Amino acid sequence: MFPESPRISIVTPSFNQAKFLELTIQSVLNQKYPNLEYIVVDGGSKDESLDIIKKYEKDFYFWCSESDDGQYDAINQGFYHATGEIMAWINSDDMYLPWALKTVASIFSQFPQVEWLTTAQLGLWDAQGFCVGFYPVVGYNKEAFLDGGYVPWGKDKFGFSLGWIQQESTFWRRSLWEKVGGYINTEFKLASDFDLWSRFYLHADLYATTSPLGGFRRHCEQKTSLSADSRLQQYMTEVEQSLENMRQLSNWKTNQARKLSIQLNINKLPKVKHFIQSKYGYLGKKIIRKNIDQFDASWEIQEYKFLP
Repeated sequence: MFPESPRISIVTPSFNQAKFLELTIQSVLNQKYPNLEYIVVDGGSKDESLDIIKKYEKDFYFWCSESDDGQYDAINQGFYHATGEIMAWINSDDMYLPWALKTVASIFSQFPQVEWLTTAQLGLWDAQGFCVGFYPVVGYNKEAFLDGGYVPWGKDKFGFSLGWIQQESTFWRRSLWEKVGGYINTEFKLASDFDLWSRFYLHADLYATTSPLGGFRRHCEQKTSLSADSRLQQYMTEVEQSLENMRQLSNWKTNQARKLSIQLNINKLPKVKHFIQSKYGYLGKKIIRKNIDQFDASWEIQEYKFLP
């Protein structure tokens, strides 16, 4: 079932998340991936989290329950113990789909040029863990990232939105992690995952598989709901700071012709759509299955142009 099994390190940070934690743990362990390092870092929970963790501790590579400096500090602690070639984290209220690790391992094994990988089908769960649906992203591209195209809730600020890079469906090689210093920036309190993507993009293109890999659970208690104006403003401030750092390091200048075509919706006019997209479109890299009705089916990388 697992012809290629590179070691995968998964970290779950948690604090007082007993109502969700067990389903997250099960979504990782039920993959039955043979070369898994699963690490759980609990922030000293006062609810039933510790009982849940101890129930599964024989299947963990490492776990601890002690006070920390927040979610991103906990993730850094977890990755400090990790040795896997492929890395990711999943928060204690989110879940993987059953084929996620098998898919990720197969793609990374077949394509050494892929340094980080996400999905083009963003999964969403409700507060009770039911699947609400999957939301497609047309593509990922560094220039589009620099243009502000992947900022959640950022359409009004940046002019357009292509979606976002879903943290719970994103995986990367250890070599890329080491290129960016081997840490998550804890100076950001809400947008540290976005900042990590910024730093990854300085070194490697992001590839997207058409297979959904995981999903984000939406519920009223999470800090990432950003329902308060002050938290949304803080998030946007952190995103702008991260983007500005990346733009300076990349000597970035927006393509004015592309910007104008998006603002005026010229790229959606039927008679010129193909021309505008081929001339000014972002270059996406998509990984799909080919020969799907055959037992020798494999992955294939497709390059294509896209616009919002």
